[in-house]
Amino acid sequence: MLELMTLPFLACLILTGIYTYFGIHVVEREVIFVDLALAQMAALGGACSLLFGIELEHPSVYLIAFGFAAFGAGIFALTRMKEARVSHEAIIGIVYVVAAAAAILVLNRTPEGAEHIKEMLVGGILFTTPKEALVIFGLAVLIGLFHLAYRRQFLLISLSPDEARQKEMSIRLWDFLFYLTFGLIVTVSVRIVGVLLIFSYLIIPAVCAMFLAEKFGKRLIIGWIIGALASLAGLYASCAFDFPTGASIVCSFGVVLVIVASAREYRRRFT
Repeated sequence: MLELMTLPFLACLILTGIYTYFGIHVVEREVIFVDLALAQMAALGGACSLLFGIELEHPSVYLIAFGFAAFGAGIFALTRMKEARVSHEAIIGIVYVVAAAAAILVLNRTPEGAEHIKEMLVGGILFTTPKEALVIFGLAVLIGLFHLAYRRQFLLISLSPDEARQKEMSIRLWDFLFYLTFGLIVTVSVRIVGVLLIFSYLIIPAVCAMFLAEKFGKRLIIGWIIGALASLAGLYASCAFDFPTGASIVCSFGVVLVIVASAREYRRRFT
């Protein structure tokens, strides 16, 4: 069982590392469902590839999927406004539901469409290959270095957008770069882990960390630890009890969130 879990666990650690970082930004921006929307746009691109007879293993599928995700990134960057009649989250939700419906329509016209829909939602992290893990790791490192180099700009537009405007920063440009790099890692990982697991890795460790710490750096470290522990617990439960791997990890994240929230409430009341 240990050998079976090793590679998926490494993939989980990589995803925890990059998604926790993005998750803290996303929660601060209050655009919780942006990962679902970008993942669904990428999945729609993959579905269109299948419709035109391109095998999922072909490199061009990633380019097409990323093109769809980049289009979504452009929409989200352009629709973020200081004062808007419609909330940004509403726009993101609309993009998600339309992309999801379009993907279902497209996959309905392809062989094994139902199986592809299931894979799109829950992925197959238990069957991660060394090549897939290496690609995700390399991409996560490159994106991480890019965000480290421009951390001041990304942190400012997420944590203090009004200050960023006062400094005459191009909010839409940095928003687009944020969503574009986020969409890039989503495009590569959505086939492996599925839309639901991406949401869990993005949001739950970040929320747990924000319950426990105030500073961005501390939140990042706490989120990494929580993501690693929840991944390990979910993989173990999947192997020990023959649960679906993706669903098992998502439920593990849910249990961890309940524990952290309960501990925070206990500390608030009795200390």
